Amino acid sequence: MLGNGRCEATCIDGTKRLCHIRGKMHKKVWIAAGDIILVGLRDYQDDKADVILKYMPDEARLLKAYGELPENTRLNEGIAGGIDDEDDGGADDYLEFEDEDIDKI
Repeated sequence: MLGNGRCEATCIDGTKRLCHIRGKMHKKVWIAAGDIILVGLRDYQDDKADVILKYMPDEARLLKAYGELPENTRLNEGIAGGIDDEDDGGADDYLEFEDEDIDKI
């Protein structure tokens, strides 16, 4: 994000472009670093584009599953993505207290 309704996006073709967030999305749809967005390229300016749509995390996963995104694309799901299923140390994330310890306090 660069401020004033602008952001810098790295496109699938490897080009970094200065993107303008359209007025309908401005202050209604928040775009963060790592989000998958759809941009409309400009015919007269190759280094600039317009943000048309922000994909939700489940939509981005479907795009990757359908092969629309390159395999090396990392999906940023943030906090809302939840805990990974591959995490083996999930049992150490909480503490368990016995009832008699609570009564002594």
